[in-house]
Amino acid sequence: MAGGAVQGRAATATAPLGHLIAYAAPPEVAARLFDPDGGPGTAAAVTDHDAGPLWEVLATRHSWRRLAPLLGPPPVRRLVAQTRVLLGEDLSRDAEPDREGVPLLLEPWEAAGRGEGAPVREYLRDGGARSALLTLPADREGLAPVELPEPGARLPGQPATRALAELAGWARAVCVRGTAPQAAAQLAPGRAVTGGYLPFALAWPALVQAGVADRAHGAAHGRLALWRVLAAMSGAGAAGCADRGEVGALVARMRCFTWEDPADRLRHLHLALEDPATGLSWAVSGSEEV
Repeated sequence: MAGGAVQGRAATATAPLGHLIAYAAPPEVAARLFDPDGGPGTAAAVTDHDAGPLWEVLATRHSWRRLAPLLGPPPVRRLVAQTRVLLGEDLSRDAEPDREGVPLLLEPWEAAGRGEGAPVREYLRDGGARSALLTLPADREGLAPVELPEPGARLPGQPATRALAELAGWARAVCVRGTAPQAAAQLAPGRAVTGGYLPFALAWPALVQAGVADRAHGAAHGRLALWRVLAAMSGAGAAGCADRGEVGALVARMRCFTWEDPADRLRHLHLALEDPATGLSWAVSGSEEV
C-alpha cells in the first residue's frame, strides 16, 4: 500500500482522538496537536479535521490570551486568532497584525451580522458539530415580486469578481456597469423574480459561511475571503492589504439585492452588490447540496 494511503487511513483512525484532545484537553496539551515535537500522531495539519478543523475546535474552547503563547505555526495562529474575532473577542491590542490587514476585531456591520447568524460551528465533545445553514435569501420575509431590468453589460477581468468567485467556488460571479438588479439579471432564472433589498449586515453571515468550502475549512477562511472581496471592490486591496476605512466606507454606501431561484437546493446564495460611487455592481449566484 502506498505511503500516502497508509497515512490517510491513520489520520482517519485518529481523527476522533484529535477532536477530543482539541475540545477537552488543557490548552497546553491541545496546542501540541500542531507541534511536530508532540509525539507520534500529534502533528495535526492545518486542515486536519473531524467535523471541522482541529484548530477551529481548539479556538472555540479557549481565549486568545490562553492560546497565544502555545501556538507556533503562523498559519494556525492566524486562523485561531480570526476565529476568536468571529466569536466576539477583540484582539486589536493582543495579537500580531494580520498580514492582509483584516481587523482583529469585528467591524460594527460584522457585529450586527453576527447577531443574525453565527458562522462558527458549535462543536460537541464526542465529535461532530452543530452549525446553522446560512442561506441567502433565508426566507421570503421582506421580498416581493420584482421585474428585473435588462442585464447590465459585463465587465470581465475585475479583481473583485475573481475574489467573489473564490469566496463561493460553487457559485457564478459577474461584474456589470449598472445597478444591483442589472447585475442580478445576469444570473437570475428570469426577469420576474421574488426579491428585494437588504442591509449588508444581513448578508454578512451567509457570505462568511460561503467561504467555508468543506469541513477542512473553518469560518476564519470565510471572513478572510470576504475581506479580500471587499478590499478588491473598494480598490484598496491592490497591494494585497485591506484598508479598513475604505472597506467601511464601501459597506456604508453599498446597496444589496437578493432574489429567489425555484431550482434552489439546500445551500444557496443569490446576492448583488452595488457600489453607487463607481457605478459597478457584482452578483454571485449558486446552490448546492451539503
